[in-house]
Amino acid sequence: MSTEQLTASAPTFGGATVTVTGLYHYPIKSCADTALSAATLDPRGIRHDRELMIVDAATGKFLTQRELPRIALIAPRLTASELSVTAPGVGALTVPIVTTGTTQQVVVWRDTCDAVDQGDEIAGWLGAFLGRDCRLVRMADDFVRTVDQTYATSPADQVGFADGFPCLLIAQESLDDLNTRLAEPLPMDRFRPNIVISGGAPFGEDRVASLRIGDMVFHATKACTRCQITTVDQATGETGKEPLRTFAAFRRVKRGVLFGQNLIHATTGTIRVGDPVEALAAKEPER
Repeated sequence: MSTEQLTASAPTFGGATVTVTGLYHYPIKSCADTALSAATLDPRGIRHDRELMIVDAATGKFLTQRELPRIALIAPRLTASELSVTAPGVGALTVPIVTTGTTQQVVVWRDTCDAVDQGDEIAGWLGAFLGRDCRLVRMADDFVRTVDQTYATSPADQVGFADGFPCLLIAQESLDDLNTRLAEPLPMDRFRPNIVISGGAPFGEDRVASLRIGDMVFHATKACTRCQITTVDQATGETGKEPLRTFAAFRRVKRGVLFGQNLIHATTGTIRVGDPVEALAAKEPER
């Protein structure tokens, strides 16, 4: 599909009744999600989202499903004081969260961040499952990783260990449209959203510059460029060619294939499944 067709297929929410139908956070970057009925947003985004990250033990560089698809099979559960992890074929492990102590520098994309190591026990568990010498780290409480100022709404905008933005929103209708083009439909977890909405038109989120969810306002400052993680089956860790092959035919623009909108929240607060979603301002989709 051409760029002109892409634009034509992406109306605003219009008069439709749009609501939140899914909320998720990812306690360890690139690991499995936790579904939520309500999500509290602090300055970095949804509380506990990408709070922890697996890094190479020698370099401190982040590790994800791009290099190690098996990371998808690790299911974390995080409370204020403990982390529990499970994965196929290995025993479950629960460890206390380390919030204080000596910090080290770790790297996520082009950002160097201060982080607190979570100890040898969890590092050994992860290393044995992944076959890689790695460590688990938590972003230091007093560290501020700012959003790329090209897209930020203010110099104070910040994010945890997510790729670049506090939240990712996808409409269920957009996935439904994609699935009509695939030989085998894909579940929403392939795209790792924080917020799923339903009730509007396919790709309606492409045309929304700002929106209200419940009582909170969000700004959609950048469409999400999709990478090979979308080709990883989150239930098996196996990789394939879809959906990137199909996306290339109808969702490609100059900087890649786009699916979903990165959001920055204007204030802190709580959103819930069932909350109404209102488009506040429109924008033109990227070309």
